[in-house]
Amino acid sequence: MNNLKIFTNGLLKENPVLILLIGLCPVLATGSSMNDGFGMGIATTFVLVSSNLLIAMFRSFIPDSIRLPVFIIIISTFVTIVDYVMHAYMVDLYASLGIFIPLIVVNCIILGRAEAFAYKNTVQSSLIDGIGMGVGFTIAITLLGAIRELIGNGTLTFFGRELFNFSTSLNFQPALVFIMPPGAFIVIGFMIAGIRWILKSS
Repeated sequence: MNNLKIFTNGLLKENPVLILLIGLCPVLATGSSMNDGFGMGIATTFVLVSSNLLIAMFRSFIPDSIRLPVFIIIISTFVTIVDYVMHAYMVDLYASLGIFIPLIVVNCIILGRAEAFAYKNTVQSSLIDGIGMGVGFTIAITLLGAIRELIGNGTLTFFGRELFNFSTSLNFQPALVFIMPPGAFIVIGFMIAGIRWILKSS
């Protein structure tokens, strides 16, 4: 499998959120705004890429019988780094994401890629796989947050900058259900249906 195919698999054909349907808990819980979705996506991508890279580098030294505990230790190390950095430099985002930052440790996307890919492939391939899966995850959760924020609040903000504001024009009436938990399930359902229709049509 060439590097381009490995990368693009995570974007569409094996998108972890919209196709494989894994890691949905943080997606549904934190994808209530574009800003929060992007922040969670970048944090998860950093952990995914870093853990894939390290596991691939040392896979020949990791005994098969204890590989899962070793994976968890590696993943939790990078999650701790993300947790401390966000707590120090991105206070508002850290407060908004809350417990879901430490819970990246048990995100099945990361452990799944460590087990299914990084432990069996080269460092270069594992790095590209991590980037592809991370970008696919980030796109999905950011798009989910953007749609929910636009429909449910009439605004679209990104790290403090207001990109759109429909709430004061065109008599826009926000559908508050979309920024509540049921809205996450509604939007993700349409997104899953949409990407499956695109893949079936192509």
